[in-house]
Amino acid sequence: MLTKRIIPCLDVSGGRVIKGVKFLEHRDAGDPVELAAFYDAEGADEMVFYDITASSQGRGIMLDVVSRTAEQLFIPLTVGGGLRSVEDMTAMLHAGADKVSINTAAVQNQELIRQGAEAFGNQCIVLGMDVKRVEGGSAPRWQVYTHTGSDGGRPRDLDAVEWAVRAAELGAGEIVVNSIDADGTLEGYDLELMRTISEAVNVPVVASGGAGTLEHMYEVVAEGKADAVLAASIFHFGTYRIAQAKEYLAQKGIPVRLA
Repeated sequence: MLTKRIIPCLDVSGGRVIKGVKFLEHRDAGDPVELAAFYDAEGADEMVFYDITASSQGRGIMLDVVSRTAEQLFIPLTVGGGLRSVEDMTAMLHAGADKVSINTAAVQNQELIRQGAEAFGNQCIVLGMDVKRVEGGSAPRWQVYTHTGSDGGRPRDLDAVEWAVRAAELGAGEIVVNSIDADGTLEGYDLELMRTISEAVNVPVVASGGAGTLEHMYEVVAEGKADAVLAASIFHFGTYRIAQAKEYLAQKGIPVRLA
């Protein structure tokens, strides 16, 4: 059985790591370069770096910050935010990223997924999804949001499960699913969302949004069928350390890479 990955997430704005609740009320969490070095030494399996205001501000990602962050890492680095073309992806990979994550641009131009996969391979292309649960209806449904960096995001007429399936068909090699409803609340992942998407696609799914305890991480891989867990607040503010999370999952019978 493949090991489950623990992935700290660096949401970066203005060159600083920040963390909010449901993409609002952000507070400073530190320097991305220092945090990257710390999490690498702590035993993180991978790192995700999101320039969360690049798309909403209509600008490119800060290559210098990415480059300095990548220099501190010996683990895979995924970078997203403001990537709108294959040329942008090329620049990001040259800056030190191992994978590129596209969200808003992929919704606006679905062919960008195929173009990236053809240029760099499926393993390099990650689809980022920010979604909210749609209330009412006989069956659970989640709606895709874009431009989520500064104002809570813009709703799209796009079903999250259908979009995940389509993105995988186009060549996305991994999907990061972030629940806006759960983001930063520390109340647990949306297990139904993660399980529904994990069962619908044949590529790895990374769960994001809501981690507050180690039990939440266990639940989302055991019940939500996620292949990896993304977390920010519980690591950035010292609630838990990477080793604690891995030891807890191992004790629960979940395969992880121990230091």
